[in-house]
Amino acid sequence: MSLLRSVSGKDAVKTFVKAGGVARQGKGDHVNSKMPNGQLITIPVSGDLKIGLLKSAIRKAGLDDEEFLDLLKGD
Repeated sequence: MSLLRSVSGKDAVKTFVKAGGVARQGKGDHVNSKMPNGQLITIPVSGDLKIGLLKSAIRKAGLDDEEFLDLLKGD
């Protein structure tokens, strides 16, 4: 789980796009990602994400931690 603690907002958005999401500009420094399952995930792109926000976004996207990390490492 320590790998999830150092994920930046930009990397998270890229990973959700790899998982099939469509990135759209949100308010301020936030990006909205519309996932194939119909969920809308809002991620701040400045700085590292807190673990609770990231895990919630991963669940909303229909992924588990392992799938997310595999997509993240596939850069």
